Amino acid sequence: MELFDQLRGIIGIAVLMGLAWAFSENRKGLPGWRWIAGAIVLQGLLAVLIVRVPAVWAAVGLVNNAVSAVEAATLKGSSYMFGYLGGAELPFALKEGAQPPLVIAFQILPLVIVFSALSALLWHWGVLRWLVNGLAFLLRRSLGVSGPVGLAGGAALFLGVVETPLVTRAYFARATRAELFQLMVLAMATISGALLVLYATTLRAVVPDAVGHMIAASLVSIPAALLVARMMVPGTPDDTATEADSEDPGLRYESSIDAIMRGTADGLQLFLSVIAVIIVVFALVALVDGMLAALPLIEGAPLTLKRMLGWALAPVMWLIGVPWGEAQAAGSLMGTKAVLNEYVAYLELAALSPGTLGPRGTLIVTYALCGVANLASVGLLVSTIGTLAPERRAEAAGLGMKSWIAGNLASLMTGAWIGLVTW
Repeated sequence: MELFDQLRGIIGIAVLMGLAWAFSENRKGLPGWRWIAGAIVLQGLLAVLIVRVPAVWAAVGLVNNAVSAVEAATLKGSSYMFGYLGGAELPFALKEGAQPPLVIAFQILPLVIVFSALSALLWHWGVLRWLVNGLAFLLRRSLGVSGPVGLAGGAALFLGVVETPLVTRAYFARATRAELFQLMVLAMATISGALLVLYATTLRAVVPDAVGHMIAASLVSIPAALLVARMMVPGTPDDTATEADSEDPGLRYESSIDAIMRGTADGLQLFLSVIAVIIVVFALVALVDGMLAALPLIEGAPLTLKRMLGWALAPVMWLIGVPWGEAQAAGSLMGTKAVLNEYVAYLELAALSPGTLGPRGTLIVTYALCGVANLASVGLLVSTIGTLAPERRAEAAGLGMKSWIAGNLASLMTGAWIGLVTW
């Protein structure tokens, strides 16, 4: 690999920061260069530490075993409930060369319900709460963020776009505009533990140790999200509304049974939402492609939404390190993620023809897609904040599309860093 191809991600990071500056509300009020440099260095250190240090990667890889255990346990429940559609033994013989049916709704998506219940139970027992507060402490020490923002950063690694605001809901009324935006971008640029397991399971055939890569992506995206957020809506490190109270994080369960029941209910809602989004997204794409098919052929093939997204975002994916020959396919996936849904993009990534993306390009794309910054999430996040803090609803709505842009810039920056440390 040529040196320029390996280091092209540096240019990509600079361009992404330039875009964040271009979208800034106050280009003269940006954080100091020392803080910006520190945030960039922290991203690089996390990427190198997690991906390139064997001992750390081995420790992260242990989570794969835990996820495999949860997956096997979930299959017991889904096979009992759905029979062979849920993974039970087939009641008929397959034709020679045929593969057992993989029904996503009955064999993969139930993981969301089980993991959501486990997450709620671990939160109630204090395990996740301890991890969240520990990460919040590290963020406050390293980047000087305020208490609520540090708490949101810790929560974003484990909880979803709805649950993360619940942890910090006590601070919404007092948060500054800059803090509120940072809270929103942190939720947009990361994925919850339940989605992490779902996405990793979807990608296990094309991305070895997918769980570890998903964890690494969310970790690297946290300082990236804070950097982009503070460039787009500037605020000083001392711009603190209040210190977070680690003893009262705002998300409580009455008992272990209550945690399991409420976690299961939340998981079921996410389960149904994912199914509904996939159905609607595929239907809308098919409708758009049907209309585009009426246009003249381009290069001997009909115009499709996927091709248009690929052309539009191919230069961006090339800048963050994807080879040009793979950039259109990568751009199409990134466009699908940003406009439609990241899980749909991961499904398409898993279904790509062999050779469409090389190993390095696949890894860069995997990291760049790892975030919930899509148009549907904007509405969900704004609605959640508006419900928890009605007095901030209008302000959150005004920052909604900015958080979508910032979340995608942050995940692209994470993809660029992985391209830099992977060879």
